[in-house]
Amino acid sequence: MKTDKTKMHFTDPYLISPTNPICINLIGAGGTGSKVLTALMEMNYSLIALGHAGLCVRLWDDDIVSDANLGRQRFAPSEVGLHKCVALINRANRFMGTNWKAETVKFEKDALGRIPQNTKSSIFISCTDSAGSRFEIAEILKRTNSRQHRDEPKYWMDFGNSQHTGQVLLSTIGEIAQPCSDKFETVASLPFVTEEFAELLKESELTDDTPSCSLAEALEKQDLYINSALAQMGCSLLWSLFREGMTPYRGFFLNLKDFRSQPIAVG
Repeated sequence: MKTDKTKMHFTDPYLISPTNPICINLIGAGGTGSKVLTALMEMNYSLIALGHAGLCVRLWDDDIVSDANLGRQRFAPSEVGLHKCVALINRANRFMGTNWKAETVKFEKDALGRIPQNTKSSIFISCTDSAGSRFEIAEILKRTNSRQHRDEPKYWMDFGNSQHTGQVLLSTIGEIAQPCSDKFETVASLPFVTEEFAELLKESELTDDTPSCSLAEALEKQDLYINSALAQMGCSLLWSLFREGMTPYRGFFLNLKDFRSQPIAVG
């Protein structure tokens, strides 16, 4: 009896056996981004221990650490007043001996429509808090989709959340060449979050996203552990791309209120 093959996305082979550290642009250094950076520190150290070239991270955020960020985001009272990305990258480099970089600007086009410098990267991870920023990122990624550089763009992983729920979605930037497989139905292209959930993102822009003036106010908008839960689960998906070389899932929905998680298949 004929059975349907399991759909599977195979990792771009350069990510598995690179000649140089894999470049990652991490966009957003707040509640989720600060936790994702810690997970990337762990991932980098572990990959190197396994004979991999590791990671090279560039963190983008123009925001300043405030008192309202303490507790829920990964900042110390002594870092209030510093650029978030500078505080986090300095700490990461001191802790792990890396040479990662901070960009104290938004990841967006300038007034003349030019894309930012230093955008060449194999993986883009967005941890922003607005739909507008995601559409901006998507437009930049489409313009940087060139296959003529070692750090050619390959994947975009987007993190998003509300107070108790969130999701992580992995997209390919263009198509990733897939091997022939008798066992699996290979999937070369994973759609952008801005294409698959465009209407939901636009509706979310109608909600109030004004900055919080205190930790108590911030916790009314986002629960204390939703960001860290998403960061750990999302980076576990990224880890599987490196270690297993394939994945039947491209993300998940998470409800921390009732501890439910729903995977999202690649096709």
